[in-house]
Amino acid sequence: MRYEDSCVSEEINKYSEEHSSEEHPILQELTRQTHLRMINPRMISGKQQGLLLQILCKLKRPQNILEIGTFTAYSTIAMALALDDDAKITTIERNEENEDIILEFVEKAEQLHKIDLIIGDALEVIPELNKTWDLVFIDGDKREYEKYFDLVIDNVCTGGLIITDNVLWSGKVLIDSEIEKDEQTAAVDAFNKKVSKDSRVDSLLLPFRDGLMILVKR
Repeated sequence: MRYEDSCVSEEINKYSEEHSSEEHPILQELTRQTHLRMINPRMISGKQQGLLLQILCKLKRPQNILEIGTFTAYSTIAMALALDDDAKITTIERNEENEDIILEFVEKAEQLHKIDLIIGDALEVIPELNKTWDLVFIDGDKREYEKYFDLVIDNVCTGGLIITDNVLWSGKVLIDSEIEKDEQTAAVDAFNKKVSKDSRVDSLLLPFRDGLMILVKR
């Protein structure tokens, strides 16, 4: 993502990246190819978020992960690299034009055995999935965040994680006029308010990059 969309300054972001672990070479290559081949490369998760997801996977050791919104599979591959060999990620991507680059890099990363890619609308796909989730990563259509949460919450195991990206939406959630006029800003703000009051989860909104909501199922 662009630094101007982050919650912290470019200097702090740079310092943080310099003092974090190196990202996997395949993720470096995927970042380059995403910027060369995709119209909106800023949508990629990137190094810091990838490392955070990897750390959470190493701590939690989830067996079943659901990802809503694959884009070019940076976060998918980052998580897969941190998982046990018998773990599975089901990742749903609406845009069929992204399928080629997703499969290309999942294969290059040698993670095909851990990743099931579904091309389709998550709102239609999720009800058909008969699984219990240890971790859910939501990074799809911001206007559907509340619906995604409602669809997955009952199938998240006790102690399971729901992680949602872009919950500060470039700071627009702080501006009343943006909430009033912009559908996506209003939807993100409504999601934040909804989950922070939901008795089924403990919530932490982290001012990290463009904001991460971390929920733990009670």
